[in-house]
Amino acid sequence: MSSSPLQVNCPTCNKLVTWNEESPYRPFCCKRCQLIDLGEWADEEKRIPSSGEISDNDEWSEEQE
Repeated sequence: MSSSPLQVNCPTCNKLVTWNEESPYRPFCCKRCQLIDLGEWADEEKRIPSSGEISDNDEWSEEQE
């Protein structure tokens, strides 16, 4: 049974991308779109929502991993 490769839309430009080894930047269509997305994360334009804010007084320990 041969199925067609999975295709997804590039999160940056919405171009159709085939999800396989021939698309090294998947889910992005190209390096440029990948870097645009990375820049948005670095500029904190994108973020993962959390249930609470972490303050500077909060300490991270290996026990929390």
